[in-house]
Amino acid sequence: MKERERTTSPVRWLFSDLKGFRALYVFGMVLTVVYNFMQLTVPVFCQYLVDLFLDVTDTAKSAYNLEHHKDWLFWLVAGMIGFTFLRTVVVYLDCMIYEHVSQGMLYRIRNRLFRKILNQDMEFYDTFRTGDLMTRLTGDLDAVRHMMAWVVRVVIECAALLLSAVIYFFYMDWLMAICVLALSPLICVVTIAFKKKVAPMHKALREKLSELNTAAQENISGYRVVKAFAREEYEMERFQEKNVEFSNARKETALLWLRYFPAIEGCADALPVILMLFGGIFLINGRISMGEYVAYSGLLWTVANPMRNFGSIINEFQRFHSAAQKVMELDYTEPGIVSPEHADKGRKVVGKVRFENVHFSYGDHPILDGINLEIEPGQTIAIMGETGSGKTSLIQLIPRFYDANSGRILIDDTDVKEWDMHALRSGIGMATQDVLLFSDSIDGNIAYGDSHMPEDNVKCMAKRAAASEFIDSMPEGYNTIIGERGVGLSGGQKQRISLARAMAIHPGILILDDTTSAVDMETEKRIQNSLKEIQHVCTKIVIAQRISSTKDADQIYILEHGRITEHGTHEELLAKKGYYYEVAKLQNGGEL
Repeated sequence: MKERERTTSPVRWLFSDLKGFRALYVFGMVLTVVYNFMQLTVPVFCQYLVDLFLDVTDTAKSAYNLEHHKDWLFWLVAGMIGFTFLRTVVVYLDCMIYEHVSQGMLYRIRNRLFRKILNQDMEFYDTFRTGDLMTRLTGDLDAVRHMMAWVVRVVIECAALLLSAVIYFFYMDWLMAICVLALSPLICVVTIAFKKKVAPMHKALREKLSELNTAAQENISGYRVVKAFAREEYEMERFQEKNVEFSNARKETALLWLRYFPAIEGCADALPVILMLFGGIFLINGRISMGEYVAYSGLLWTVANPMRNFGSIINEFQRFHSAAQKVMELDYTEPGIVSPEHADKGRKVVGKVRFENVHFSYGDHPILDGINLEIEPGQTIAIMGETGSGKTSLIQLIPRFYDANSGRILIDDTDVKEWDMHALRSGIGMATQDVLLFSDSIDGNIAYGDSHMPEDNVKCMAKRAAASEFIDSMPEGYNTIIGERGVGLSGGQKQRISLARAMAIHPGILILDDTTSAVDMETEKRIQNSLKEIQHVCTKIVIAQRISSTKDADQIYILEHGRITEHGTHEELLAKKGYYYEVAKLQNGGEL
């Protein structure tokens, strides 16, 4: 797919997304101009009605026209009604076009942004807060849609109204037109001053909204912890603090407009006074006719309304500008970890893994320091170490969630950077201690990696993960809908479903990160036996703290401070009497 042209202008970025809608949107803008030009018809018809039939300065002419040209009166009235009806139809059609285009564009942008988020690497998720991302996909995008559906239309409407009225004003009498438009420069000065003040306030308001959404999202997601520590009141106070900050920022932004509103409203309200004063003088002097005076009076709102709308337009545009910059940042964010163009998309993972002098750090914090290890296809290795030793970071380099700072990780003798990302990750099954289950059926969660998986395969994987018994005892078996994040299941049950999900894709590499920490010893033994019975060639990498989970591994690696300090079989490590020996001794009550 052709890469979209980057721009720093929110307006240009917005209109670049109109592909497929451009002709319709331009047609809508033309209709906006047309129906606003049609606003002049009623005052113009009124002008002719007054001059032809109601001219008090020449009653004889009016009486003659009423007697001999009644058809003119009929056609003028019919024209007023007809143009009013036509303008109503055009306005309705125009509003429908703007709404259709804006909703279609919003649908496209939201899908693209969601795809962008899904395709980002882990560093992206380490940087952006969930609440902030949700704000960009909801409130910010709504501001973008509002720009397309309302702000643009109102800008064109005001410009067309003002331009058509000004042209007709000068057509009737240039001096009267100048008198009516004399206050316009003052409106421009006030509007520019307002724009300079309101722009930074909208940016601050946008950040306050993001912080508010983040606070809400974190508390809703972590409600179990909140309730476990009885911290509802504390969290309510925190949320209220963010809510007050957002409310104050919103009030401050709204009140700023009220400081400038009297000047703009005063200028708009002064127009009838100017018309009465100068229009009366010109009418008495015969410079303009009564019909022209009526036309000026009928069209005065076409000048006053744009004046009143200037502030609202600037306010909405600044809101759009702040929101669009956040959306553009997300739209233009590219993942640092991508598949090379020449990668084989159909390649399958066999299971050979090799680390060559791998160094890795999070920012300035070193995690792994010179890791060297090799795993043959079908082997089982175990990794042990203290919390923070780098175990999880090590396994996250295999599916390329992160890239090493130096050194190489090879899968089947090919650097992971040369693999197609989808081919690599679809050949690696992962089950972690922190289990995430979706709000779906148990069947759907196990078959998540392959939506077309036969039911028999799902049941087979559940049996291997020692999950079939508790699943069969549930009200609807495999069709039981589990709550968000697996609510309603125990920690051990969630781990077993996660393990079944990882095994269900028949991976070449199976990574188990403390997967059996929440199950009893008997269930753990059954799971280990099932893992040994996997029929296809599958390399298994097990992170565990229980000696019972690691003792049967072909090789056991001990990580300390990002380095491999010991490795060997269970018997070899016991003989070394190092870290592994001490852990085994502790877990066996001091005896071996």
